[in-house]
Amino acid sequence: MLRENAEKVISTKPVPETGLEPVQALIRDDMQKVNALIQEKLHSDIGLIDQLGHYIVSSGGKRLRPALVLLSANCFYYRQNLHIKLAAIIEFIHTATLLHDDVVDASVLRRGQITANQRWGNEASVLVGDFLYSRAFQMMVEVGSMHVMEIMADATNTIAEGEVQQLLNRHDPETTEQRYLQVIHNKTAKLFEAAAQVGAVIAGQDHQTEQAMSNYGKHLGIAYQLVDDALDYSAPDENLGKNIGDDLAEGKPTLPLLYALWHGSDEQAALIRNAIKRGSLESMDQICAAIAATGAIQHTRERARREAETAMQYLEGLPQSEYLDALHMLTRFAAERNY
Repeated sequence: MLRENAEKVISTKPVPETGLEPVQALIRDDMQKVNALIQEKLHSDIGLIDQLGHYIVSSGGKRLRPALVLLSANCFYYRQNLHIKLAAIIEFIHTATLLHDDVVDASVLRRGQITANQRWGNEASVLVGDFLYSRAFQMMVEVGSMHVMEIMADATNTIAEGEVQQLLNRHDPETTEQRYLQVIHNKTAKLFEAAAQVGAVIAGQDHQTEQAMSNYGKHLGIAYQLVDDALDYSAPDENLGKNIGDDLAEGKPTLPLLYALWHGSDEQAALIRNAIKRGSLESMDQICAAIAATGAIQHTRERARREAETAMQYLEGLPQSEYLDALHMLTRFAAERNY
């Protein structure tokens, strides 16, 4: 039955830009509480922390990770308030990684705005990222659960490993698919995994259910990042919130690029290999043509759809509710989005 549900949800049709609206409406009250807590906990007597922290947290974003905490907890009829704090914690950790990422990548745009490191400098961005990490762990202590602390500490450590792995893969056209997938699991999917898992933990679910939610979040996060990597070569700049080809400019061998390298002509492969090594956009038009000709975007999106289907298999047995429906909607959005 779950497989049938997955096939209904994961289609080949693009998701309209309103794809998240029903999910957002369902958790609007909880998310308002999360945002209020974020604003409260961002406060510091150091003016630069206040200014930079509010800039990056308030700069938009889909808030998918905190939404996942809220949906997961509510799926199990959770009626207390720890899910609000955990959702804010997840968003602080995510925001800290963005601040650090933009410094490492020397990024100029994030969500269509000038990055914090471009506006305030690398030093301030790194240090405010550290502030957000430490604030998140202060809040975790307030939650009072060693199991939650363990999940979040492990996730944060794994994310850091993923960042280092990605750095090692840079400018390396010999990166394998396995190495690429390990990076996106560690760097992106691990926080989705933790978000879904802690919702089940605070709702008092057994180990089997907790692990099912963890696996759901893992495959959802992989699907989300696969689509993100496809969009880097296919989405209009105004939808993407950054410049097309940013991954290539940073020498990142993502799946669309690797697939074109593996399945293109010798000439196309040489062109892509050289561009990865140099982090060059000089041949961007020809590389985009090679990506299109080899079906690399379609291949990457198909992988994302398979990951999404796998994610939803782990929802089998959850009590039927509007929150379970919302998890299916969220999964469909992650796999088929165009922004």
